[in-house]
Amino acid sequence: MATRQLLVLRHAKSSWDDPKLADFDRPLGPRGLKTAPLMGRELARRGWLPDLALVSPALRTRDTWRLVAAELPKSVTTDFALALYAAAAADILAKVRQAKAGSLLVLGHNPGLEDFARRLAGPGSDAGALQKLEEKFPTAALARFDVDGDWAHLGFGGARLTHCLWPKDQK
Repeated sequence: MATRQLLVLRHAKSSWDDPKLADFDRPLGPRGLKTAPLMGRELARRGWLPDLALVSPALRTRDTWRLVAAELPKSVTTDFALALYAAAAADILAKVRQAKAGSLLVLGHNPGLEDFARRLAGPGSDAGALQKLEEKFPTAALARFDVDGDWAHLGFGGARLTHCLWPKDQK
């Protein structure tokens, strides 16, 4: 049975400067413009390179992915999936189950993304990473999971959380 890598990344910090903008159209703020490439460099440094990125099409998630992907040593197939915008944990799981890739990155929004990551973590998860994930999942945070078997059979509690990285810890 093959072990697959699942990377769960929350979008970087967005801007609230223009109250007239729809939520979908909010861009990254100054902090987000710094932390997104930082997390991309960390993915590259650790060799955690996805084959496929499932990305919410909201502006802040697209911009986060553009900055993260620019730091990776290889190009990544990207699926801008409307189903991930403001998605609940079950909706995210349904999208992951459809994936056809060895290593997968999901980039989306809270609260659904954080709930998804917490519910996914099962037996064998790293205690320190789990504690960090339970504490909070801030903007540009990354959770890394090992998943045994095919994406189609993944269920809540069916992955091992190996790492939970926050941007402030990567400096």
